[in-house]
Amino acid sequence: MANINRRGIPMPFVSRSRRVDPPSSIVAPEPAPGSAPSRSSMVDSAVYRGGVRVASPTTLAETYRALDATPDGVAWIGLYRPSERELMSLAEEFNLHPLAIEDAIVAHQRPKLERYDTVLFVVLKAANYLDVPEEVDFGELHLFVGPNFVITVRHSESPDLSTVRHRMEAEPELLSLGPQAVLYAIIDAVVDAYSPVVAGLANDIDEIETQVFGGDALVSRRIYELSREVIDFQRATHPLSAVMIALERGTAKYGVTQELERRLRDVADHLTQVNERVDGFRYLLRDILTVNSTLVSERQNEEMTRLALSTHEQGEQVKKISSWAAILFAPSLIAGVYGMNFEHMPELAWQFGYPLAIVAMLGLSTLLYVLFKKRGWM
Repeated sequence: MANINRRGIPMPFVSRSRRVDPPSSIVAPEPAPGSAPSRSSMVDSAVYRGGVRVASPTTLAETYRALDATPDGVAWIGLYRPSERELMSLAEEFNLHPLAIEDAIVAHQRPKLERYDTVLFVVLKAANYLDVPEEVDFGELHLFVGPNFVITVRHSESPDLSTVRHRMEAEPELLSLGPQAVLYAIIDAVVDAYSPVVAGLANDIDEIETQVFGGDALVSRRIYELSREVIDFQRATHPLSAVMIALERGTAKYGVTQELERRLRDVADHLTQVNERVDGFRYLLRDILTVNSTLVSERQNEEMTRLALSTHEQGEQVKKISSWAAILFAPSLIAGVYGMNFEHMPELAWQFGYPLAIVAMLGLSTLLYVLFKKRGWM
């Protein structure tokens, strides 16, 4: 028969005197004698009963005692970058699986859901869009959800779970539904935070389209970098769909109320819309890059055409100049010969020498003009 620990969790293979030992690779070292106590990573901790906060402990030990003293109580422990020792304490108290603890310590996990007996281990990726650098900033969140406890482990500033806690405390009827309700509220907050990211990406894509048709030479780099951000965003949102499907399949088996089922379906629908928009962004950016490449090629072809026309015009001008130079060169050559004033030039004493020289210059120039004209050089 399975043993029951003081959290009300079945322990089929472990007795009270012998808990599951975590892997040696993640066991926290003993503090040095006389060393200062390590900082607490606890952001907020509360024990709820009937959806109402009945205790606000400030340490893990106080939380354990308060939960023991509250029949039908639910503990919600929020941690920010906890130490290995704190996670080991939680693992021992709530019988958390060593593999899940190892994932929580190492971090950098993809969104996923794993069930260890009666404990759910969920990894979520929160997202925040930074408009100026056009980057999606991601935050990682790990959740341990048991029959009477919820443990949230954040490894980044986002998401801000204080707003989720305040919302749940303002709706005691929802919070009274138990740890599954807290899990729903956190996933809902994470998915809702995707909407500003989608809006930011859509706005930048609109700007890129204007740049593409405006002939901006630097737009190709912007398209590529934004495509990388969209792909990273897909890696955060797409695996979450599998998490929602797994939660939906387990609603009947684990006694999730119809109200929570409806709320979870609403979150799943919202997530589907986000995924469809993000997929559309990726295809649109791919098409924009293709269009931009086509436009760049067209502009290059037009530039080459203009350059070819300019070269042709320059060639025509060179032909005309060369033709006139050749025409003027012929009489200049003849005149230059007679300008050398040699003593023995018999034709200088000839009566028709001068008229013949003039006729020869005119005739040669005319002949060259006719030849160049026929070749189209003139």
